[in-house]
Amino acid sequence: MICFARAFGSAPAGRPPRPWGRRGAFATLHALLAAGMLLAAAGGASAQTLQFLGQPPAAPPAAGPFGPPPGAPRPVLQAPGAVPGGPGREPHSVLPQAPAGKSALGVYARFGADGAPVTRGLVWRVFADRPEATGAFPLVAESVEPHPVFFLNPGGYIVHVAFGLATAAQKVQVGPVSRRQAFDLPAGALRLSADVDEKPIAAQKLTFDIFEGSFLQGRTSTQPFYRGAGAGEVVLLPEGTYHVVSTYGDANAVVRADVSVAPGKLTDATMHHRAAQITLKLVKVHGGEALADTQWTVTTPGGDTIKESIGAFPIFVLTEGDYEATARKDGKSFSREFKVEPGKDREVEVVVK
Repeated sequence: MICFARAFGSAPAGRPPRPWGRRGAFATLHALLAAGMLLAAAGGASAQTLQFLGQPPAAPPAAGPFGPPPGAPRPVLQAPGAVPGGPGREPHSVLPQAPAGKSALGVYARFGADGAPVTRGLVWRVFADRPEATGAFPLVAESVEPHPVFFLNPGGYIVHVAFGLATAAQKVQVGPVSRRQAFDLPAGALRLSADVDEKPIAAQKLTFDIFEGSFLQGRTSTQPFYRGAGAGEVVLLPEGTYHVVSTYGDANAVVRADVSVAPGKLTDATMHHRAAQITLKLVKVHGGEALADTQWTVTTPGGDTIKESIGAFPIFVLTEGDYEATARKDGKSFSREFKVEPGKDREVEVVVK
């Protein structure tokens, strides 16, 4: 596997990942409270929706862990340090005047304590810090702007921000004086591709599953952190080491590699497959027309079944090695052994004898 990193640059190719939905935000809040990291404030916040700067989503966020609010900006990579107000200027150096009885809370996220501010792709949610009778924390306000300002009643709140699959939550106490609050998101991005024999593999033939941890060090998770990533898709992730499983086709062409994601960096990783695309044909003579309605089974020399199909021209992507193709038609079986070499796509004819 070849892996290299570069600073955030132009807009990402492919479909960007979707930020956490409201369900993910609630799960994070409950986990933090269970750990004792958040304490109830003396004065609870009102559950009513309060005025804030910025356009809210037109409808509630879609259900599920990756449902973005309608109209949410697509997470796009940007050059570090570019924030409104001029080079090197942090957001909210000047806050707007709050309405009577409220205070302004300006929030922004950055790539770690010393990192540049994140300028797009964020989803913000503000919750009251005390649950209702049902146990749910009331949602007070939300925004998809990068650096929103919320006008809030004095009291305690929990502010949650999501950037792709990277999230952060903080307890914030709002007093009579307006304030700003920074959120550290040590997050980066991963973009995956694959090749065979130094030739790129078409994106529609590839899928990637991303696991937390290192396979080489025996510390990988059992369930994917992100399942079914596409080639060229930019996946926003918390910093750390991940184990990537690349599948070429739908048979046994699978390779694995560990990659590292650094804060504020886009990591491009190319997985190297050693496989080929094989087309099977049942013919009466070499070079003849393929016979339709043929049942196919591809097995290893040890008898393990790799793939089954029905048709005149089944196509399999197989990792390099030796195989046997068995064709069944009209109650008869015909077999042939063949070899797969990396990058050498070809037809394999099984002749009726």
